Amino acid sequence: MALKVLIVDDEALARSRLRTLLGDCTDPRAEVVGEAGNAVQAMDQIQRAPCDLLLLDIHMPGVDGMALAENLRSMAAPPRVVFVTAHAEHAVHAFELDAVDYLTKPVRLERLQQALQKVQRLMTAEPSEAGGGTESLLIQERGRSERVALSEVIYLKAELKYITVRTAEKEHIYDGALSDLEQKYAHLFVRVHRNALVARRCVRAVEKHNDPVEGEGWTVRLDGCDERLAVSRRQLAAVRESLVG
Repeated sequence: MALKVLIVDDEALARSRLRTLLGDCTDPRAEVVGEAGNAVQAMDQIQRAPCDLLLLDIHMPGVDGMALAENLRSMAAPPRVVFVTAHAEHAVHAFELDAVDYLTKPVRLERLQQALQKVQRLMTAEPSEAGGGTESLLIQERGRSERVALSEVIYLKAELKYITVRTAEKEHIYDGALSDLEQKYAHLFVRVHRNALVARRCVRAVEKHNDPVEGEGWTVRLDGCDERLAVSRRQLAAVRESLVG
């Protein structure tokens, strides 16, 4: 099923380019259900014909894109928002408003396709509870910001001063403390070692192995990646419980 997209930008040329790019997106497909040149027009269209996603500019006459995104949060079932702007400095604020992604102009087809895939995954994983939100981490690396849903994370591993966030598709670098993540998301992750948490849903097996240097030990096998992480004896019982939890 195609994502229903509303394009919101005060520049007609920018709207036309996005419409063309959306026509080239195939996984998922996108259906442009309307265009708006300002926030007032956008709200009117959303109320008349709900959509899945807003491709939203920030700097527009009158009410800007940030204010529109803030207003959308009061809706019972708001559309997802992906900001599309020439100004990269607003990324952190954008993600505070629960934006799915933040694209800078000129938009590349590959990045737009990635943003649509994120929207599709979030919609598929939408919690059944009314008003429930999708838990995620805000990743800031290499001059860009990205929201990664915790439902996509396979493991979190502390390395030097940062945490490696591993998903099935790639690795991200997160600036934070593993202990804080363990405390906040204990319902999603189990500690396997002093330097690693793994997603409970991904634990498939706990296996004994013999290391020529360290001797006999344990590893955990995970869905979504071939890498096996060491399990400390102290955490062995908790990891085994996650298999039957």
